[in-house]
Amino acid sequence: MRIAASLITICIACTTKPITSPPPPPPGTPALRPLGTFVSPVFVTSPPADSLRLLVVEQAGRIRILRNDTLLGSVFLDIRGRINAGGEEGLLSLAFHPQYGTNGRFYVYFTSASGDIRIVRYNVSTDPNVANEASADTVLAVPHPVNGNHNGGQLQFGPDGKLYVATGDGGGGGDVPNNAQNKHVLLGKLLRLDVDGASGYAIPPDNPFATDTAYEPEIWALGLRNPWRFSFDRLSGNLYIADVGQGAWEEVNVSAASGPPDAGRGVNYGWRIMEGMHCFNPSTGCNQTGLVQPLVEYANGGGSCAITGGYVYRGVRVSALFGHYLYADFCAGFVRSFRYQGGAAIDATDWTVQLSPGANISSFGQDARGDVYIMSLNGGVYRIIEAP
Repeated sequence: MRIAASLITICIACTTKPITSPPPPPPGTPALRPLGTFVSPVFVTSPPADSLRLLVVEQAGRIRILRNDTLLGSVFLDIRGRINAGGEEGLLSLAFHPQYGTNGRFYVYFTSASGDIRIVRYNVSTDPNVANEASADTVLAVPHPVNGNHNGGQLQFGPDGKLYVATGDGGGGGDVPNNAQNKHVLLGKLLRLDVDGASGYAIPPDNPFATDTAYEPEIWALGLRNPWRFSFDRLSGNLYIADVGQGAWEEVNVSAASGPPDAGRGVNYGWRIMEGMHCFNPSTGCNQTGLVQPLVEYANGGGSCAITGGYVYRGVRVSALFGHYLYADFCAGFVRSFRYQGGAAIDATDWTVQLSPGANISSFGQDARGDVYIMSLNGGVYRIIEAP
């Protein structure tokens, strides 16, 4: 009995001893879930209302499918060998028509074998996981002579159902031909096209320069250097353009959906007169009349080199990110955000510790549910989730 009593005493002492454990992460802390490794992934997206599939664009010319986060053996589209790829060239983005479920149309942005920018429409085949390559129809070809860089690369259907196309200034350094300010050149611009016809495109009658012979009618906005990624906030319709700088400043431009200007309608974002909020070459003059300055800029230094634009987070997985516009730097690997409110950027946050998969963040992506993704040119594709 004496031994048993001693054991009971010891047991009671054990149960009353406080147990220590690491503190849990703050509520809503974001984290990354790896979905696989690909060959130089540069974009991901989903068909409208498709919550099962995520399509991954590989720069060399393939589009792969993740279904329920499992990579399918079939390739959705393979145009390797028919494009220029490497450096800043290649298959750069993908956009599904808003009525994809009924018309099966999707659009790709790539650099052709001659180096020109091509927007090509395809149709899906009878197999929903394979495109009909024979259906290729060139919607738009933009000459891109001399240089292989500054191709832009983003396609996006806007809330208005029109196809928006972001082109770079033609490359080199300093936009020597002044393409971004040339009203008769489609380089260094945001274009807006009506692609609902049987083939090709039409000029939307409400384009800002649709009837102005001083401009090319496709132009929606001008003065861009290399708008590698832009997006529309799926809730507000606001337009966000992350424009890669010459070397000193990176910038994010935001245009409210209800204007003026309506989502950037007719806006001149300033390049090559301005780099960020600063005169690019003061010795040649810096007349800022009519130019719209970026909302956010950051100076290159400490390893940063080129902004990678993202999306306003409207998913349900991470409440701390809701309403934040996410962007990153390709070289430094940081991930930052802000909220747009009343014409200002507020709640600026650095998420690098939680979200950065390292340097070479090539793109963000968004699926039909509003989940946001990050990818590295080194191969990784990640979904943003809440930390367990």
